[in-house]
Amino acid sequence: MITRVFSSLLSIALAVLLALPAQAQDTTQKVVPNRQNAPKQQNKPYVILISADGFRYDYAEKYRAENLQTLASKGVSADALIPSFPSITFPNHYTLVTGMYPAHHGLVGNNIYDPKLNERYSMSNAKAVKNPVWYGGIPIWTLAEQQRLLSASFYWPGSEAPIGGMLPSYYYAYNEKIPIERRIQTVVNWLSLPADKRPHLINFYLPEVDHAGHLYGPDAPETEKAVHFVDSAINALNLAVQQTGLPVNFIFVSDHGMKTINRNEPLSLPFPVDTAEMTVVSNGTLVNIHVKDKKKTRSIYESIPKSDKFKAYLCDEVPAKYHYGKKDDKYNRIGDILLFANAPYYFSTRKPNPGAHGFDPYETPEMQATFIAWGPAFKEGIKIGAFENIHIYALLAKILKLPYKHAIDGDSKIAKEVLK
Repeated sequence: MITRVFSSLLSIALAVLLALPAQAQDTTQKVVPNRQNAPKQQNKPYVILISADGFRYDYAEKYRAENLQTLASKGVSADALIPSFPSITFPNHYTLVTGMYPAHHGLVGNNIYDPKLNERYSMSNAKAVKNPVWYGGIPIWTLAEQQRLLSASFYWPGSEAPIGGMLPSYYYAYNEKIPIERRIQTVVNWLSLPADKRPHLINFYLPEVDHAGHLYGPDAPETEKAVHFVDSAINALNLAVQQTGLPVNFIFVSDHGMKTINRNEPLSLPFPVDTAEMTVVSNGTLVNIHVKDKKKTRSIYESIPKSDKFKAYLCDEVPAKYHYGKKDDKYNRIGDILLFANAPYYFSTRKPNPGAHGFDPYETPEMQATFIAWGPAFKEGIKIGAFENIHIYALLAKILKLPYKHAIDGDSKIAKEVLK
């Protein structure tokens, strides 16, 4: 059965991956030495947290992802998982594992400028990605390792940096060269380790749907094919893990959705950029403008023309609903002036790709993501309303029985609603 599923996955993967850009070549597993589960931790449950990047809240139904629909019907699903603003990849993946809004944990974009460090962060900058100075909060794997419960990560933003001095016990540098059947077998291998070496928390990341959504748009046949690839991969992973006989719980989420944008009218910055006066950081739907001489901030802001294509804010005047203003800016990484594109518009110096995300998920429902969970800890056959992704952390901690005292933005209300 597993072999047949893998063969099917390979044929789908080839079609999806041919269109993807080349990625880093480091495919070796990293193992932190001298780690083991504490004896009291060895009988705790297991959780595999899966993210299918860009898997919009309606994709399973829209594209008839039969395996995921079946798993949802037997477990727990939500109308939608609501990402934090901005609805982009790194901020929301890190929110999922910290329970904090982006402005509170520090990853305020895929691209960031920190005036105090006078450095930039981007998801393609390997040095920055591995530097713990960029990451606040206590990610769930760090919490687990601090309590001597082993964790593993097959890609996740932040998992390559020693946050709180801790890396997952087993992890990989991000790459797209490892075929899906090898990745699934690696998870099985982890779960087949002796009890003192076996991870109880596993992160597992799938990029294909996001890639297709950007390159072709959310309604394209290529995106449908990517959804079917993920659907087959989850089915194969679920079947393979069942063969271990362990009580494993699965949480399938995504970081954001996807929307078709106006490619013919890319937005330009509404004023000339003088790099001697300002540092501009664009995330497409969001632009952070750091003004070097703060006395000039208001005059620059007041020079911005009114537009129905974007909103402009001073950082201390951003509406509280975004959790992205001066009051929330724990790490001083949000710009003095902010530009928020109104869907379907997008800031770009060239014709953008057909699909994009990053808009406010309440104003633009296409940004909303997916939540499906199944396994022995979860209730069966229930569907709940949409909820914010800040609550996933408390759910993970509850299943793994990991107490924590630090403040987060989420709470345990969803855990109480979905767990037995």
